[in-house]
Amino acid sequence: MADPAVINAEANDRLITRTWRAWKTVHEMVSDRGYELAENEIHISLDDFKNSYTNVDGSVTREKLKFSARPSQEMLKKYTPPATAANPEPQPDVGTIWVEFFCEDSLGAEQMRKFAKFCSHEHYRNGLLVSNAAVSSGAKKEMAKFAQWTTIECFLEEDLLINITHHELVPKHVILSRDEKTALLKRYRLKETQLPRILQRDPIAKYYGMRRGAVVKIIRNSETAGRYASYRLCV
Repeated sequence: MADPAVINAEANDRLITRTWRAWKTVHEMVSDRGYELAENEIHISLDDFKNSYTNVDGSVTREKLKFSARPSQEMLKKYTPPATAANPEPQPDVGTIWVEFFCEDSLGAEQMRKFAKFCSHEHYRNGLLVSNAAVSSGAKKEMAKFAQWTTIECFLEEDLLINITHHELVPKHVILSRDEKTALLKRYRLKETQLPRILQRDPIAKYYGMRRGAVVKIIRNSETAGRYASYRLCV
């Protein structure tokens, strides 16, 4: 008969590895969006993760997994609207992001309200919650209530075990700045509604935190043309 202690240890090891993989993907995602993170945060080894984020019994201390990141200068520049006579010194439409790994078994309105209140009170422009539990309809309504102060995003941990942008069939995606978008539409004499579309709920759009109205440049490799770009409007 199998030793219960061995079974428990094996289960903990699987959970640690699973959480570590999601942790890595989240850090890669935050970095790919343009936030500042140290290399050792993004590329932490499994052993270092175990040493830093597990209890004596081998379980993961999810409370310790929370972190924040500031936007880089490049990101601030990309999300700053052009100056106008009415607004000669525009402020960037982006700020610090707060990331948290949800600890409870269900994610309802009360839990979401608590998370959103914390993010808005602490002036985080984005709050990203990683959960093992599906988001209830009540929780989604709470997310919308706080939209004017903070943008709340939720990801299931199981969807972050693999970084989808690392797949060989996924081309490179680059979100255009407002100026780049304007220049693109002017160059091709297009209205933005004439561009092909990408849904905001698309996994790639969610990964990069695309906003409605944003245009993304998709760079593909071609055996005949080398590299070529196409563009899509996020809706």
